[in-house]
Amino acid sequence: MTHIERFCSIYRDLTKISSTDLQTIYTQDVEFIDPIQRHKGIDDVAHYFEKLNEQASSCEFDIQHVVTCESNDADIHYLITWYMTLVLKKPQKTIHLDGTTLLKKTDQGFYFHRDYYDLGEMVYEHIPLIGWIIKKVKRKLAQ
Repeated sequence: MTHIERFCSIYRDLTKISSTDLQTIYTQDVEFIDPIQRHKGIDDVAHYFEKLNEQASSCEFDIQHVVTCESNDADIHYLITWYMTLVLKKPQKTIHLDGTTLLKKTDQGFYFHRDYYDLGEMVYEHIPLIGWIIKKVKRKLAQ
């Protein structure tokens, strides 16, 4: 199994990822960025996943496409598009979200992981008053 195949396999359900799994795909100094926060180092990333496991009963990814890009610095870059289904424990809620991940890899593993997704769709639209306002603004902009 290639490194990218292992990554996609492990990411099928984030709540089942162990720190050992993370160490098989990431380098010790991995930088992991999403629209909410930045994590530096494998221990910080592992802690992030532990917190996710406390809040979610499942977080499944349907990997849609994986594009391999050659870079000038001899690293391999991957662009992954995905569809996520996140089931929260409290409040009990299911969130669906499209997103993209950029990965950078050397022979040792992925040293850079950046997720791109609509934070409003992920968080803000699920807050009672704010969600109503955001949806209203989106409808107005779509006209």
